[in-house]
Amino acid sequence: MTDALAAADFPYALERVGLLMSPLADDPLEAEGVLNPGSGRGPDGELYLLPRLVATGNVSRIGIARVVVEDGVPVGVEREGIVLEPERTWEVGAQNAGVEDPRTTFLPAIGLHVMTYVAYGPLGPHTAVAVSEDLRAWRRLGPVRFGYDDALDVDLGLYFNKDCVFLPEPVVGPDGVTSIAVLQRPGWDLSEIRPGEGVHPPSWVEDTRPSIWISFVHLDRVREDVGALAEWRGHRVLAAPEMPFEELKIGAGPAPIRVPEGWLLLHHGVTGELVGSLAQQQNVNYAAGAMILDAERPWQVVSRTTEPLLSADTEDEQSGIVPNVVFPTAIEEIDGVRYVFYGMADSKIGVARLVRR
Repeated sequence: MTDALAAADFPYALERVGLLMSPLADDPLEAEGVLNPGSGRGPDGELYLLPRLVATGNVSRIGIARVVVEDGVPVGVEREGIVLEPERTWEVGAQNAGVEDPRTTFLPAIGLHVMTYVAYGPLGPHTAVAVSEDLRAWRRLGPVRFGYDDALDVDLGLYFNKDCVFLPEPVVGPDGVTSIAVLQRPGWDLSEIRPGEGVHPPSWVEDTRPSIWISFVHLDRVREDVGALAEWRGHRVLAAPEMPFEELKIGAGPAPIRVPEGWLLLHHGVTGELVGSLAQQQNVNYAAGAMILDAERPWQVVSRTTEPLLSADTEDEQSGIVPNVVFPTAIEEIDGVRYVFYGMADSKIGVARLVRR
């Protein structure tokens, strides 16, 4: 049974530190915002963000920027270029293109940084995977391939999928095999691909709002062929929207981190009014909540917040390309303190301190 906890009773909280990164006024590659970064430590030990950079026309690239730290606190960034841009046929459509919203996880078990990102190609947004040894040179493993399970009566490859992120440590999966777990978020509305098709979920899904799922990749398979990181199996629902701040949908945030209670997962919940699944929304509210997943069985939710840990309350969070958005995507430790990096109104990047109560 899942415990529903008020934010004041949840063992972790978020405290704003401030604005970390804003778009450069004279850079056309950032004309529509810098947001939703991945992160990691480079071979030099420095902390880097991998921000989504949005150019005119909503064309996204993934950059790299060193985090500037003063007295143990992240206060700014130094840009160091582009690490991924839409170059493959499945990342570029006739009227759109993009590599978007990177989520990065360092996996010591294989010695690689693993990135999931949204390839915005000819059939809309689909998740892809890439790997790197140094955060700069990324090897694409291609779009995710979803193993078929007839008991689910669903081909997850049909659907748009976002908010995907790997756990940093192997777990023993439900099938008893040591595996790498990954969170995903399929959406059932096919009308953007085939007009008139509408919401088309598997028959057993009662709540058709986008929810967090979990899948698995056998670790031995990855050690034999790193391309297996893009072949996900053992799909199951992890968490559906339940709380008022999750009224429309939920999605995973940064890679979950190990805490004494299990795995801490920050996530976002959405309220308001959605207009289509691809449009830049103007009447929504994104807020950050949290869940504790079971340490040994991360496909089970132990507790979750009934209200947000962080909402769009500041000017930078309320005014931007998509107003009223707090969207956490990265967690990193600096001098023993964990910091959360998050998108602000789809325009800027903010930072908050993760504290234990």
